[in-house]
Amino acid sequence: MFTSVDDVSARLAEAGYLASPAIATTVFLADRLGKPLLVEGPAGVGKTELAKAVAAVAGAELVRLQCHEGIDESRALYEWNHAKQLLRISAGRDETWDEARTDIFGEEFLLPRPLLTAIRGDARKVLLIDETDKADVEVEGLLLEVLSDFQVTVPELGTVTATQRPFVVLTSNASRELSEALRRRCLFLHIGFPEEELERRIVRLKVPGVEEALAASVVRVVGALRAIDLRKAPSVAETVDWARTLLALGADTLDETVVRETLGVVLKHQDDILKAAAKLELDAV
Repeated sequence: MFTSVDDVSARLAEAGYLASPAIATTVFLADRLGKPLLVEGPAGVGKTELAKAVAAVAGAELVRLQCHEGIDESRALYEWNHAKQLLRISAGRDETWDEARTDIFGEEFLLPRPLLTAIRGDARKVLLIDETDKADVEVEGLLLEVLSDFQVTVPELGTVTATQRPFVVLTSNASRELSEALRRRCLFLHIGFPEEELERRIVRLKVPGVEEALAASVVRVVGALRAIDLRKAPSVAETVDWARTLLALGADTLDETVVRETLGVVLKHQDDILKAAAKLELDAV
């Protein structure tokens, strides 16, 4: 999909994603080596958006598996349309079981889920396995099996092998440790909070109309908030939201009143808001 690291940076920027050199390099290597990309970091720093941007610039279909506690093989891989199968059996009451079984376990009754969808067909795809750390450990075994050979066996239909391997992105907020076996299968990328200059560029890109000075003040205050021991440090997404909020309010500077009245945009816990209001040195803004 990409010819060089610079090509990655340029094309992702066209899709509205400003990638650091480390991000661009790892995406290029994942594409060139054909390996899944495991992206780890705090919520709201652009892990999911990276997969979306790659799909956009590659002209690929984005197939998303949203992980959560309790997700199982039937939700990740495939399942049968049992209601439709029962209707088919009822309609053919004069058939033997062998005759009915041949029919009801066909493609018409198969419900492919994201993992199977991603490896079927010839179209280019990006497979996003989002918040992998929220899935149970058993699901990691399924992911290992699929990502090792990019093939899935459906006992009634046979083995489905990818004719074109998808570009795979797994994201994790590190709420639990992923297995070493899964990590070995992937290239690893950690996305943390960006440098001040890059975050300022992100704000200017995502919030057209915001003045450079205001964007710089927002990023500087957010940086100061992250330096405080908070329950949840503000993410890049919340920096952008704050800039949009200030633009909507018609504020052209960050004074003490504006900051105190809008802290709830970037901080989502009352104790964090109280701690931040007490510690922020607003005169330095």
